Amino acid sequence: MDTRHTLETEKLYDEIRNELFSAIKLKKCKKCGCMVYGLGDVIENLKIIENETSDGLARKLSDEVEKLKLELKPVEYSCLGCKHCHPAVAANFIADAVIYLIQNDSLNDSGNHNSLEFLDSWPVSPGEYSAFCDGEGCPVAVSTLASLDLYSELSKLKPKGLCIIGKTETENIGIDKIIKNTITNSTLHYLIVSGRESEGHYSGQTLISLYKNGVDKNMRIIGSNGKKPILKNVTCEEVELFRKQVKVINMIGCEDTAVITLKISELLKDFKNSEPPKITDRIFSPSPIEKIIAKKPKRIKLDKKGYFVIIPSFANKTITVEFYNYHNELLNVIEGGDVPSIYSTIIEKELISELTHAAYIGKELEKAKWCMDYNIKYIQGEA
Repeated sequence: MDTRHTLETEKLYDEIRNELFSAIKLKKCKKCGCMVYGLGDVIENLKIIENETSDGLARKLSDEVEKLKLELKPVEYSCLGCKHCHPAVAANFIADAVIYLIQNDSLNDSGNHNSLEFLDSWPVSPGEYSAFCDGEGCPVAVSTLASLDLYSELSKLKPKGLCIIGKTETENIGIDKIIKNTITNSTLHYLIVSGRESEGHYSGQTLISLYKNGVDKNMRIIGSNGKKPILKNVTCEEVELFRKQVKVINMIGCEDTAVITLKISELLKDFKNSEPPKITDRIFSPSPIEKIIAKKPKRIKLDKKGYFVIIPSFANKTITVEFYNYHNELLNVIEGGDVPSIYSTIIEKELISELTHAAYIGKELEKAKWCMDYNIKYIQGEA
Protein backbone atom coordinates (compact mmCIF):
# COMPACT_ATOMS: atom_id res chain seq x y z
CA MET A 1 0.00 0.00 0.00
CA ASP A 2 1.47 3.37 -0.98
CA THR A 3 1.69 6.41 1.33
CA ARG A 4 -1.41 8.11 -0.10
CA HIS A 5 -3.53 5.00 0.43
CA THR A 6 -2.14 4.60 3.94
CA LEU A 7 -3.09 8.18 4.85
CA GLU A 8 -6.62 7.76 3.47
CA THR A 9 -7.08 4.51 5.38
CA GLU A 10 -5.74 6.05 8.59
CA LYS A 11 -8.23 8.91 8.18
CA LEU A 12 -11.14 6.47 7.94
CA TYR A 13 -9.86 4.50 10.95
CA ASP A 14 -9.56 7.72 12.93
CA GLU A 15 -13.22 8.48 12.19
CA ILE A 16 -14.19 5.01 13.45
CA ARG A 17 -12.03 5.44 16.54
CA ASN A 18 -13.51 8.87 17.31
CA GLU A 19 -17.10 7.62 17.07
CA LEU A 20 -16.54 4.59 19.30
CA PHE A 21 -14.45 6.40 21.90
CA SER A 22 -17.06 9.17 22.04
CA ALA A 23 -19.80 6.58 22.59
CA ILE A 24 -17.99 4.72 25.37
CA LYS A 25 -17.91 7.95 27.42
CA LEU A 26 -21.72 8.06 27.43
CA LYS A 27 -23.58 6.08 30.09
CA LYS A 28 -26.53 5.42 27.78
CA CYS A 29 -24.29 3.88 25.08
CA LYS A 30 -22.63 1.48 27.51
CA LYS A 31 -26.01 -0.18 28.16
CA CYS A 32 -27.37 -0.02 24.62
CA GLY A 33 -27.68 -3.00 22.28
CA CYS A 34 -26.59 -0.75 19.40
CA MET A 35 -23.18 -0.40 21.01
CA VAL A 36 -22.79 -4.06 21.99
CA TYR A 37 -23.66 -5.45 18.57
CA GLY A 38 -22.11 -2.49 16.73
CA LEU A 39 -18.70 -3.20 18.29
CA GLY A 40 -19.00 -6.83 17.26
CA ASP A 41 -19.74 -5.86 13.63
CA VAL A 42 -16.81 -3.43 13.53
CA ILE A 43 -14.40 -6.04 14.91
CA GLU A 44 -15.64 -8.67 12.45
CA ASN A 45 -15.11 -6.37 9.46
CA LEU A 46 -11.71 -5.24 10.74
CA LYS A 47 -10.63 -8.88 10.92
CA ILE A 48 -11.66 -9.35 7.28
CA ILE A 49 -9.43 -6.41 6.31
CA GLU A 50 -6.70 -7.62 8.66
CA ASN A 51 -6.56 -10.98 6.87
CA GLU A 52 -6.23 -9.26 3.52
CA THR A 53 -3.67 -6.55 4.25
CA SER A 54 -0.22 -6.42 5.75
CA ASP A 55 0.00 -2.82 7.07
CA GLY A 56 -1.17 -3.63 10.61
CA LEU A 57 -3.59 -0.69 10.79
CA ALA A 58 -6.70 -2.86 11.00
CA ARG A 59 -5.10 -5.10 13.62
CA LYS A 60 -4.23 -2.09 15.79
CA LEU A 61 -7.74 -0.67 15.63
CA SER A 62 -9.28 -4.10 16.22
CA ASP A 63 -7.25 -4.47 19.44
CA GLU A 64 -8.41 -1.03 20.59
CA VAL A 65 -12.06 -1.88 19.95
CA GLU A 66 -11.67 -5.19 21.81
CA LYS A 67 -10.54 -3.20 24.87
CA LEU A 68 -13.60 -0.95 24.57
CA LYS A 69 -15.83 -4.01 24.93
CA LEU A 70 -14.54 -4.46 28.48
CA GLU A 71 -16.17 -1.14 29.47
CA LEU A 72 -19.68 -2.16 28.34
CA LYS A 73 -22.51 -2.87 30.77
CA PRO A 74 -25.28 -5.50 30.49
CA VAL A 75 -27.76 -4.48 27.77
CA GLU A 76 -30.78 -2.66 29.19
CA TYR A 77 -32.40 -1.59 25.92
CA SER A 78 -32.04 -2.57 22.27
CA CYS A 79 -32.05 0.98 20.86
CA LEU A 80 -32.90 4.46 22.12
CA GLY A 81 -33.43 5.90 18.66
CA CYS A 82 -30.75 8.56 19.12
CA LYS A 83 -30.43 11.09 16.27
CA HIS A 84 -26.70 10.40 16.17
CA CYS A 85 -25.89 6.74 16.81
CA HIS A 86 -22.11 6.45 17.30
CA PRO A 87 -21.75 2.69 16.58
CA ALA A 88 -23.93 2.95 13.47
CA VAL A 89 -21.80 5.81 12.13
CA ALA A 90 -18.66 3.81 12.94
CA ALA A 91 -20.05 0.82 11.05
CA ASN A 92 -20.63 3.07 8.01
CA PHE A 93 -17.03 4.27 8.16
CA ILE A 94 -15.73 0.69 8.28
CA ALA A 95 -17.82 -0.09 5.18
CA ASP A 96 -16.28 2.96 3.51
CA ALA A 97 -12.82 1.64 4.42
CA VAL A 98 -13.52 -1.76 2.84
CA ILE A 99 -14.87 -0.18 -0.34
CA TYR A 100 -11.93 2.23 -0.54
CA LEU A 101 -9.39 -0.56 -0.23
CA ILE A 102 -11.17 -2.66 -2.85
CA GLN A 103 -11.40 0.24 -5.30
CA ASN A 104 -7.72 1.05 -4.85
CA ASP A 105 -6.67 -2.59 -5.17
CA SER A 106 -5.02 -2.44 -1.76
CA LEU A 107 -6.25 -5.87 -0.68
CA ASN A 108 -3.92 -7.83 -2.91
CA ASP A 109 -1.03 -8.00 -0.47
CA SER A 110 -1.98 -11.38 1.00
CA GLY A 111 -2.59 -12.95 -2.40
CA ASN A 112 -6.16 -13.82 -1.39
CA HIS A 113 -8.15 -11.15 -3.19
CA ASN A 114 -11.04 -13.37 -4.22
CA SER A 115 -12.75 -13.31 -0.83
CA LEU A 116 -13.20 -9.55 -0.97
CA GLU A 117 -13.97 -9.31 -4.66
CA PHE A 118 -17.31 -10.86 -3.79
CA LEU A 119 -17.90 -8.67 -0.73
CA ASP A 120 -20.15 -6.15 -2.48
CA SER A 121 -21.35 -8.15 -5.47
CA TRP A 122 -21.93 -11.74 -4.32
CA PRO A 123 -24.20 -13.39 -3.38
CA VAL A 124 -26.31 -11.47 -5.87
CA SER A 125 -29.67 -12.67 -4.55
CA PRO A 126 -30.43 -11.91 -0.88
CA GLY A 127 -31.64 -14.66 1.43
CA GLU A 128 -31.06 -16.56 4.67
CA TYR A 129 -27.59 -17.98 4.14
CA SER A 130 -23.98 -17.76 5.27
CA ALA A 131 -21.31 -17.18 2.63
CA PHE A 132 -17.64 -18.10 3.15
CA CYS A 133 -16.28 -17.78 -0.38
CA ASP A 134 -12.49 -17.49 -0.49
CA GLY A 135 -11.90 -18.29 -4.14
CA GLU A 136 -11.14 -21.56 -5.88
CA GLY A 137 -10.66 -23.50 -2.63
CA CYS A 138 -14.37 -23.65 -1.75
CA PRO A 139 -16.35 -25.40 -4.49
CA VAL A 140 -19.23 -26.69 -2.30
CA ALA A 141 -22.66 -25.19 -1.59
CA VAL A 142 -25.04 -26.78 0.91
CA SER A 143 -28.81 -26.51 1.21
CA THR A 144 -30.21 -27.68 4.55
CA LEU A 145 -33.80 -27.46 3.24
CA ALA A 146 -36.11 -26.94 6.28
CA SER A 147 -33.51 -27.89 8.94
CA LEU A 148 -32.70 -24.63 10.71
CA ASP A 149 -30.51 -26.22 13.43
CA LEU A 150 -28.43 -28.02 10.80
CA TYR A 151 -27.91 -24.72 8.97
CA SER A 152 -26.78 -23.03 12.19
CA GLU A 153 -24.43 -25.84 13.23
CA LEU A 154 -22.71 -26.15 9.84
CA SER A 155 -22.40 -22.35 9.60
CA LYS A 156 -20.51 -22.33 12.89
CA LEU A 157 -18.26 -25.23 11.85
CA LYS A 158 -17.36 -23.61 8.48
CA PRO A 159 -15.80 -26.83 7.11
CA LYS A 160 -13.02 -26.33 4.59
CA GLY A 161 -14.38 -26.32 1.07
CA LEU A 162 -17.76 -24.82 2.01
CA CYS A 163 -18.60 -21.71 -0.02
CA ILE A 164 -22.20 -20.98 0.93
CA ILE A 165 -24.90 -22.62 3.04
CA GLY A 166 -28.57 -21.81 3.48
CA LYS A 167 -32.08 -23.15 3.86
CA THR A 168 -34.40 -23.91 0.92
CA GLU A 169 -38.00 -24.15 2.04
CA THR A 170 -39.83 -23.38 -1.20
CA GLU A 171 -39.84 -25.15 -4.55
CA ASN A 172 -39.86 -21.93 -6.59
CA ILE A 173 -38.41 -18.68 -5.16
CA GLY A 174 -35.90 -20.57 -3.01
CA ILE A 175 -34.59 -22.41 -6.07
CA ASP A 176 -34.54 -19.21 -8.14
CA LYS A 177 -32.11 -17.79 -5.58
CA ILE A 178 -29.89 -20.90 -5.60
CA ILE A 179 -29.58 -20.70 -9.38
CA LYS A 180 -28.74 -16.97 -9.37
CA ASN A 181 -26.12 -17.29 -6.63
CA THR A 182 -24.54 -20.35 -8.24
CA ILE A 183 -24.12 -19.13 -11.80
CA THR A 184 -22.63 -15.83 -10.62
CA ASN A 185 -19.82 -17.61 -8.77
CA SER A 186 -17.63 -19.77 -10.98
CA THR A 187 -15.95 -21.37 -7.94
CA LEU A 188 -19.08 -23.45 -7.18
CA HIS A 189 -19.15 -26.99 -8.60
CA TYR A 190 -21.14 -29.03 -6.06
CA LEU A 191 -24.47 -28.59 -4.31
CA ILE A 192 -25.26 -30.86 -1.37
CA VAL A 193 -29.00 -31.14 -0.70
CA SER A 194 -29.41 -32.23 2.92
CA GLY A 195 -31.70 -31.86 5.91
CA ARG A 196 -35.42 -32.28 6.41
CA GLU A 197 -37.84 -31.76 3.52
CA SER A 198 -40.20 -28.80 3.72
CA GLU A 199 -43.63 -30.36 4.14
CA GLY A 200 -45.78 -30.08 1.01
CA HIS A 201 -43.12 -28.18 -0.95
CA TYR A 202 -40.58 -30.97 -1.51
CA SER A 203 -37.88 -28.41 -2.26
CA GLY A 204 -35.15 -31.06 -1.94
CA GLN A 205 -36.80 -33.50 -4.34
CA THR A 206 -37.46 -30.53 -6.65
CA LEU A 207 -33.76 -29.58 -6.68
CA ILE A 208 -32.81 -33.14 -7.58
CA SER A 209 -35.45 -33.15 -10.35
CA LEU A 210 -34.18 -29.82 -11.67
CA TYR A 211 -30.63 -31.20 -11.90
CA LYS A 212 -31.76 -34.40 -13.62
CA ASN A 213 -34.58 -33.14 -15.84
CA GLY A 214 -34.48 -29.36 -16.19
CA VAL A 215 -37.63 -27.36 -16.93
CA ASP A 216 -40.38 -27.51 -19.53
CA LYS A 217 -41.44 -24.66 -21.82
CA ASN A 218 -43.50 -23.14 -19.01
CA MET A 219 -40.49 -23.16 -16.64
CA ARG A 220 -42.06 -25.91 -14.57
CA ILE A 221 -39.45 -28.23 -13.06
CA ILE A 222 -39.91 -31.63 -14.68
CA GLY A 223 -40.59 -34.45 -12.21
CA SER A 224 -41.10 -32.24 -9.14
CA ASN A 225 -43.62 -33.29 -6.49
CA GLY A 226 -43.91 -29.73 -5.16
CA LYS A 227 -47.11 -27.69 -5.22
CA LYS A 228 -45.88 -24.94 -7.54
CA PRO A 229 -42.42 -25.82 -8.91
CA ILE A 230 -42.46 -23.02 -11.47
CA LEU A 231 -39.43 -20.72 -11.78
CA LYS A 232 -40.40 -17.10 -12.45
CA ASN A 233 -37.15 -15.20 -11.88
CA VAL A 234 -34.60 -17.08 -14.00
CA THR A 235 -34.32 -17.92 -17.69
CA CYS A 236 -34.00 -21.31 -19.43
CA GLU A 237 -30.39 -20.41 -20.26
CA GLU A 238 -29.62 -19.77 -16.60
CA VAL A 239 -31.21 -23.08 -15.59
CA GLU A 240 -29.07 -24.97 -18.09
CA LEU A 241 -25.94 -23.13 -16.97
CA PHE A 242 -26.71 -24.16 -13.39
CA ARG A 243 -27.16 -27.81 -14.43
CA LYS A 244 -23.89 -27.71 -16.34
CA GLN A 245 -21.89 -25.95 -13.61
CA VAL A 246 -22.76 -27.99 -10.50
CA LYS A 247 -23.20 -31.60 -9.54
CA VAL A 248 -26.13 -31.99 -7.14
CA ILE A 249 -25.54 -34.47 -4.31
CA ASN A 250 -28.65 -36.08 -2.80
CA MET A 251 -28.34 -36.25 1.00
CA ILE A 252 -32.00 -35.47 1.75
CA GLY A 253 -32.91 -36.51 5.29
CA CYS A 254 -29.35 -36.35 6.60
CA GLU A 255 -28.98 -33.99 9.57
CA ASP A 256 -25.67 -35.35 10.84
CA THR A 257 -23.07 -32.56 10.63
CA ALA A 258 -20.18 -35.06 10.81
CA VAL A 259 -21.47 -36.99 7.80
CA ILE A 260 -22.07 -33.82 5.77
CA THR A 261 -18.67 -32.38 6.74
CA LEU A 262 -17.00 -35.61 5.61
CA LYS A 263 -18.86 -35.37 2.29
CA ILE A 264 -17.67 -31.79 1.81
CA SER A 265 -14.10 -32.98 2.44
CA GLU A 266 -14.52 -35.76 -0.14
CA LEU A 267 -15.90 -33.33 -2.73
CA LEU A 268 -13.05 -30.90 -2.10
CA LYS A 269 -10.56 -33.71 -2.68
CA ASP A 270 -12.42 -34.79 -5.80
CA PHE A 271 -12.38 -31.20 -7.07
CA LYS A 272 -8.61 -30.89 -6.59
CA ASN A 273 -8.00 -34.18 -8.42
CA SER A 274 -10.31 -33.54 -11.37
CA GLU A 275 -10.80 -31.01 -14.11
CA PRO A 276 -13.85 -28.79 -13.38
CA PRO A 277 -16.31 -28.28 -16.25
CA LYS A 278 -15.26 -25.53 -18.65
CA ILE A 279 -18.14 -23.15 -19.21
CA THR A 280 -17.80 -20.72 -22.08
CA ASP A 281 -21.46 -19.74 -22.39
CA ARG A 282 -21.73 -18.03 -19.02
CA ILE A 283 -24.90 -15.97 -19.16
CA PHE A 284 -26.46 -13.97 -16.37
CA SER A 285 -29.48 -11.77 -16.83
CA PRO A 286 -29.39 -8.80 -14.45
CA SER A 287 -32.64 -8.34 -12.58
CA PRO A 288 -34.96 -5.88 -14.38
CA ILE A 289 -36.30 -4.90 -10.97
CA GLU A 290 -34.88 -1.57 -9.83
CA LYS A 291 -33.35 -1.64 -6.37
CA ILE A 292 -34.78 1.22 -4.34
CA ILE A 293 -32.54 2.53 -1.58
CA ALA A 294 -34.53 3.19 1.58
CA LYS A 295 -34.31 6.72 2.94
CA LYS A 296 -35.35 8.30 6.20
CA PRO A 297 -38.62 10.23 5.86
CA LYS A 298 -38.23 13.99 5.42
CA ARG A 299 -41.19 14.53 7.71
CA ILE A 300 -43.58 12.42 9.74
CA LYS A 301 -47.28 12.95 9.09
CA LEU A 302 -49.26 12.78 12.31
CA ASP A 303 -52.19 10.40 12.45
CA LYS A 304 -55.29 12.56 12.85
CA LYS A 305 -57.00 9.88 14.95
CA GLY A 306 -54.55 10.01 17.85
CA TYR A 307 -51.50 8.36 19.34
CA PHE A 308 -50.58 5.20 21.30
CA VAL A 309 -48.69 4.51 24.50
CA ILE A 310 -47.29 0.97 24.75
CA ILE A 311 -46.84 -0.59 28.20
CA PRO A 312 -45.40 -4.13 28.49
CA SER A 313 -46.15 -6.01 31.71
CA PHE A 314 -43.16 -8.15 32.65
CA ALA A 315 -45.10 -9.84 35.45
CA ASN A 316 -47.92 -11.38 33.42
CA LYS A 317 -46.29 -11.20 29.96
CA THR A 318 -48.96 -9.02 28.38
CA ILE A 319 -48.81 -5.73 26.49
CA THR A 320 -51.22 -2.88 27.21
CA VAL A 321 -51.77 -0.26 24.53
CA GLU A 322 -53.43 3.01 25.47
CA PHE A 323 -54.98 5.15 22.74
CA TYR A 324 -55.21 8.94 23.24
CA ASN A 325 -56.47 11.90 21.25
CA TYR A 326 -54.34 15.04 20.93
CA HIS A 327 -56.03 16.54 23.96
CA ASN A 328 -54.35 13.71 25.91
CA GLU A 329 -57.74 12.11 26.66
CA LEU A 330 -57.62 8.32 27.02
CA LEU A 331 -60.06 6.79 24.50
CA ASN A 332 -59.28 3.07 24.41
CA VAL A 333 -57.21 0.43 26.22
CA ILE A 334 -56.19 -2.75 24.42
CA GLU A 335 -54.47 -5.65 26.15
CA GLY A 336 -53.01 -8.82 24.65
CA GLY A 337 -50.38 -11.46 25.00
CA ASP A 338 -49.19 -11.55 21.39
CA VAL A 339 -48.41 -8.88 18.82
CA PRO A 340 -50.73 -10.01 15.95
CA SER A 341 -53.79 -9.97 18.22
CA ILE A 342 -53.03 -6.43 19.35
CA TYR A 343 -52.36 -4.86 15.96
CA SER A 344 -55.30 -6.74 14.41
CA THR A 345 -57.57 -5.29 17.09
CA ILE A 346 -56.18 -1.78 16.49
CA ILE A 347 -56.97 -2.13 12.78
CA GLU A 348 -60.40 -3.66 13.43
CA LYS A 349 -61.36 -0.80 15.77
CA GLU A 350 -60.16 1.70 13.11
CA LEU A 351 -57.86 3.49 15.53
CA ILE A 352 -55.24 4.17 12.89
CA SER A 353 -55.40 6.00 9.57
CA GLU A 354 -51.80 6.48 8.41
CA LEU A 355 -49.63 3.69 6.96
CA THR A 356 -46.50 5.16 8.55
CA HIS A 357 -48.25 5.12 11.93
CA ALA A 358 -49.27 1.48 11.41
CA ALA A 359 -45.68 0.53 10.55
CA TYR A 360 -44.41 2.35 13.64
CA ILE A 361 -46.91 0.59 15.94
CA GLY A 362 -45.97 -2.82 14.51
CA LYS A 363 -42.27 -2.10 15.08
CA GLU A 364 -42.81 -0.88 18.63
CA LEU A 365 -45.07 -3.80 19.57
CA GLU A 366 -42.41 -6.27 18.40
CA LYS A 367 -39.75 -4.35 20.34
CA ALA A 368 -41.90 -4.40 23.47
CA LYS A 369 -42.45 -8.15 23.10
CA TRP A 370 -38.71 -8.71 22.60
CA CYS A 371 -37.91 -6.67 25.71
CA MET A 372 -40.38 -8.74 27.75
CA ASP A 373 -38.95 -12.02 26.44
CA TYR A 374 -35.40 -11.01 27.36
CA ASN A 375 -36.27 -9.03 30.50
CA ILE A 376 -34.89 -5.75 29.16
CA LYS A 377 -36.38 -2.36 29.99
CA TYR A 378 -38.62 -1.11 27.17
CA ILE A 379 -38.44 2.54 26.06
CA GLN A 380 -40.91 3.58 23.38
CA GLY A 381 -39.15 5.18 20.44
CA GLU A 382 -40.08 8.25 18.44
CA ALA A 383 -42.22 7.91 15.33
